[in-house]
Amino acid sequence: MDLDLRKLRYFVAVAEHLSFGRAAEALHIAQPVLSRQIRAFEAELKVQLFDRSSKGTSLTPAGTQLLADARPLLAQASALLRRVGVADTFTVGFMPGLIVTPAVRVLTSRHPGLRVEVLRTTWEDQVEVIHDGRVDVGYVRLPVPAAGLSIMPLFSEPRVAVVPATHRLAGKESVLDADLSGERRVQHTDPPGFRSVEEKLEHVAMHGGVAVLPLSTAVFYSRDDLVHVPIEDIAPNEVALAWASHRHTPLIAEFAEIVTEIARQV
Repeated sequence: MDLDLRKLRYFVAVAEHLSFGRAAEALHIAQPVLSRQIRAFEAELKVQLFDRSSKGTSLTPAGTQLLADARPLLAQASALLRRVGVADTFTVGFMPGLIVTPAVRVLTSRHPGLRVEVLRTTWEDQVEVIHDGRVDVGYVRLPVPAAGLSIMPLFSEPRVAVVPATHRLAGKESVLDADLSGERRVQHTDPPGFRSVEEKLEHVAMHGGVAVLPLSTAVFYSRDDLVHVPIEDIAPNEVALAWASHRHTPLIAEFAEIVTEIARQV
């Protein structure tokens, strides 16, 4: 049986909204049409994907599993279509706080017909988007799993402690790691998982604690109720340009050269 990617996209929309009505609006199709497509998809797969009741729509165990598998599959399919059918697009991923505009401007000036897009990434997906083809290259913060990647080191930057403006360390010129002993460190790995810098900073501002961030990230997300203090004895954050090692395209090579030249000028 061939998997119908269109029906799979419809399924993901319903699974994410848990509402046929809202999913139909997001897909710009009529709700009865969407309902028929999902029922046909269930018939093709010979499984029930949703429990439908007066209380609402929920995923069955089979639906939960399919959703987990569908997202990367759709991303890979989309990336494949871009690579073979949209050769005039080049996408650059970047972690929060990193500025990619200078390199993008140079590449665009050299190739007027090229559409260069950017995608902000997170600790969770900065490598994933390279492997599945959503980006051609990515500015990553190390360490990252190196398997399947070509990695070109760019620069390092100090880490800082972000604390509330009223915190006991807020007025310090710098601190040591030992000064943070006893403080709760808000990290992206904490349950339920702070997926973005904004979420981490909101938590620090509301509940206290400390977030350890690269300097450029802390500066980019500066706010009046938080301050950042340099940490003297924590290793700096290393930044690199990365791309899938099996991809050898002239544009990737040229962009890497541009980035290298810009790094020399800083």
